[in-house]
Amino acid sequence: MSTLKSKYQAVRSMTRALVATLSSEDQMVQSCPEASPVKWHQAHTTWFFETFVLRPYLTNYRPFREEFHRLFNSYYISLGEEIPEKKNRTSFSRPSLDEILAFRAHVDQEMERLFACSIEHETSRRIMLGLNHEQQHQELALTDIKHAFFSNPLRPSYGYATLPKEQAHLTPQLKWLAFEGGLTEIGYPLNAEEPLDFCFDNETPRHKVYLEPFQIASCMVTCREYLEFMSDDVYMRPELWLSDGWDSLKQTGWEAPLYWERDPSDATGWRIFTLKGWHGLAELLDTPVCHVSFFEADAFARWRGCRLPTEAEWESVASKERRHGNLLDTGRLHPATANGVGLEQLFGDCWEWTASPYIGYPGYKPLPGTLGEYNGKFMSSQMILRGGSCVTPADHIRATYRNFFHPTIRWQFTGIRLAI
Repeated sequence: MSTLKSKYQAVRSMTRALVATLSSEDQMVQSCPEASPVKWHQAHTTWFFETFVLRPYLTNYRPFREEFHRLFNSYYISLGEEIPEKKNRTSFSRPSLDEILAFRAHVDQEMERLFACSIEHETSRRIMLGLNHEQQHQELALTDIKHAFFSNPLRPSYGYATLPKEQAHLTPQLKWLAFEGGLTEIGYPLNAEEPLDFCFDNETPRHKVYLEPFQIASCMVTCREYLEFMSDDVYMRPELWLSDGWDSLKQTGWEAPLYWERDPSDATGWRIFTLKGWHGLAELLDTPVCHVSFFEADAFARWRGCRLPTEAEWESVASKERRHGNLLDTGRLHPATANGVGLEQLFGDCWEWTASPYIGYPGYKPLPGTLGEYNGKFMSSQMILRGGSCVTPADHIRATYRNFFHPTIRWQFTGIRLAI
């Protein structure tokens, strides 16, 4: 119980710390269809605890405001109320930020009351789900505020400290690491008897897969390599693109990763917007390229005569590696240069696109009831990403974690690792 309570307090405190420098006006912005206002992220994660933990499991719980039950629902249709359209979240000037913070304080106080009681296994599992859900929204809040600040003509910075200088001698050299393949197991080995042992339902069941021999790159594709790809006019060559990717390219006018902007004052002719402001591409050439779509990642791989790894290949490799990297706890908030030693950057820096569609594992069953809508209903037209990013909480990621997005998505911290 003390472990669960401490984790709850730590996660909620982290949310407060991440938004501490943002004004109430900052927290109202919703600058692209994928994003939500930071104010809404704080309310929705609190709504989750109220809806799925306090209402069903705390005796005599009184909701902070009954209207919030509908207002801060994201997509749980089976709760039976009409859900406000996502595109309208930026118009929620009321309730005020102060009232949302009061909502968070109310739920935190009532969770304290719950922690003072005897908690059943199912309640503990729901709390763990709520905490991991809030960590997802911590990452999303940083992703969203980056896009919001980039969309602002003033181009403000989230963090005022500049990025650490990359060391010139640390130019990563790609190496190919060979794996024999064969029969292996992927998926999280959940211990159903231990309520604090957590994974999302889409990481189960653990199951066997057969892998042909394969090779995987020792590090992620860098901005330097991607600039070479751009310089070869690949954005004008349809033979290297999937059909839907070429259609997306024509519709959007992509010519570079998101947050790249032409800058004649830089030796490369480009600069990159980060959470810590503008930086010339010349100083970031050997960091992983970031904010590319699946279609761009796939086209790059084709151009190099390679492919993207499958999620089973990726997990079979990552499960044998130590879980560490450039994650949120480093405070860098941007991808970093590889060290050039062994297999690197599997965790942190950028979410890595895989060649695998987002579908359920053999025997997959979503959670019962309304919580079954958390993951299962999105298993259509999306691609799997693995490994976390520079804004993923360090204790939130693991080798079995399955992220998923539509193949056109670029606002997320997404990058490329090659396989053959």
